[in-house]
Amino acid sequence: MKNRILSVDIFRGLTIALMILVNTPGSWSNIYAPFLHVKWHGYTPTDLVFPFFLFIVGTSIVFAYKNRTIDAKVYKKITIRALKLIGLGLFLGAFTISFPFFKDFPEIRFPGVLQRIGVVFFFAAVLYLNTNWKTLILISISLLIGYWLLMNFIPVNGVASTLERAPNNLANFLDVKVFGTHNYKPDYDPEGLLSTIPSIVSSLLGIFTGLILTSKQEKKATLLIGIGGSMLIIGSLWDIFFPINKALWTSSFVLVTAGWANLVLALIYYVTDIKGIKFGSIFRYTGANAITVYFLSSFISKILGSIMVNETTSVHGWLYQKIFVRDVISLETSSLLYALTVVGFYMSLAYVLYKKKIFIKV
Repeated sequence: MKNRILSVDIFRGLTIALMILVNTPGSWSNIYAPFLHVKWHGYTPTDLVFPFFLFIVGTSIVFAYKNRTIDAKVYKKITIRALKLIGLGLFLGAFTISFPFFKDFPEIRFPGVLQRIGVVFFFAAVLYLNTNWKTLILISISLLIGYWLLMNFIPVNGVASTLERAPNNLANFLDVKVFGTHNYKPDYDPEGLLSTIPSIVSSLLGIFTGLILTSKQEKKATLLIGIGGSMLIIGSLWDIFFPINKALWTSSFVLVTAGWANLVLALIYYVTDIKGIKFGSIFRYTGANAITVYFLSSFISKILGSIMVNETTSVHGWLYQKIFVRDVISLETSSLLYALTVVGFYMSLAYVLYKKKIFIKV
C-alpha cells in the first residue's frame, strides 16, 4: 500500500519484539516482575503485549482491505490465511524433537497464540468487509456486555459461576469439556474457547483506530489519545464488577489494553508521522515479517529447550549459564540480557529479510 503509515509498522514490530522478549527469558525462575504475567486478576506490562498484537491486526485489516474489490477471491485469501495461522499454531503445539517429531495425541495443545490470531483475524476481517463503523460499535458493545453476562450469571453444573480459577468458572469449564487434555493447563487455557469471543473485540477496536488513521480527520493523535483515555477509564471502572484478567480476556481487560494501545500508537504516530522524526526503523523491519519472526522464535526456542547437553541441561540452559550468568550481576539481569540478545538476533534477521526484500506472507 502506498503512503503507509509508519507508526503502524513500528507498533507491529515493537509488539513482536516484546512478545519474543517476554517468551524467552534466560530462566523462568529469575524474571523481573514487569516481565511476568499476572497470576490471575490484574495486569502487568507483559499482559499488554498479546492484546496489542490483536489490536494492530485490526488496524492492519483497514489498510489491507480499504480499497479492495470485495469478491470471492478476497474471502478465499482471508480464509486461507486464517487456516495457515491456525495450522502453524497447531504445529508448534504438537512438535517435539523426538521421533516421529509429534507428541502423543492426548498431549497436543489445541488452543494457542497463533490459533487465536487466526480466528480473530478471520472474524474481524469478515465483519469489517460487511459492516460499517456504527454496526461494528454495536457488535463490539454487544459482545463485551454479552461476555460479562455469560461469565457472571450462567451457573455451571448448578453452581453459581465464579471468575476465580475454579471448576465453576464458565470459560474454564468449557475449555475442559471441549478440549479435555489439550489445554495449556489441566483446568484452563489462556487462549481458550469462550475467551476468544471478547478477543475479537480487541481487533475490532483496532479497526476503529485504522479507520481514524486513514480518514481525513485532523488532529488524529489527539483523537486517539481521547479514545484511549476513555477506554482506560471505562475499563478500570468495569474492573470493579468484571475484574481485568488476561486468562479470561474479560471485557474490562479488552478496554484497558485497547486504551493503552491507542495511547502508545498515538505517541508513535505523533513522533514519526506528524513530526517526521526518524525513530524505531528497526521495529518497522520486524513488523514487515511479523508472523514469520514470531513463529521462528517460538520454534527455535522450543528446539533449544528440548535438545539436552547432559542429563539436566538443555542447549538453552547451557547458553544461558555459560554466557550470561555472572557473579557481578543478578540472576534477573542475566535472564533479561539473554532475552534481549534473543530479541536482537531476530530483529537482525528481520532487518536482513527486509533489505533483501524478502517478505514471507502467512
